Amino acid sequence: MNIKVVGVDPGLAATGIGIVTGSVHKVNGYAFGAIRTSPQSSQGSRLERIYSRLCDLINDEKPDLMVIEDVFSSDEFPQSGINLGKVCGVILLAAHQAGIDVHAVAVREAKQVLTGNGNASKEQLEQAVRRSLGCVQPIRPYHASDALGLALIGLFRYAGLRLDRTVRSKGNKT
Repeated sequence: MNIKVVGVDPGLAATGIGIVTGSVHKVNGYAFGAIRTSPQSSQGSRLERIYSRLCDLINDEKPDLMVIEDVFSSDEFPQSGINLGKVCGVILLAAHQAGIDVHAVAVREAKQVLTGNGNASKEQLEQAVRRSLGCVQPIRPYHASDALGLALIGLFRYAGLRLDRTVRSKGNKT
């Protein structure tokens, strides 16, 4: 049984999107991109764009599961964490309205799982994602490769749980 997982790397300027389809042990297909917003637009307008584009994507792709990068904040740039939280809020709202299970993964954990190094650079992470997918061409923007990495984690880590729940619920409908 194939599972479709969407990974989301939230950002106000660019929200990375990665979609993988496959089973717990194999990727059968993938796609990626980014939802970009203009810094000249109001924050509300930017959040609405992310929300509406993500709703369209969910409606078109009908994913089984979503994995989102967990919100983080730094002492150096606290406003970035606040903005990231707002973006995550509209992403979580879109997923909830569509009835999609969401798992959050910390950025260091994602890097550790995908590269073996929790402090890996964007370049190292992108290369690890390409290797996992058998993709020769660079995956850009980096937000998209980060999102694909999250989708891969979702496929390999959480898809088995989803399959198990689906099989049990079908078995109980006698």
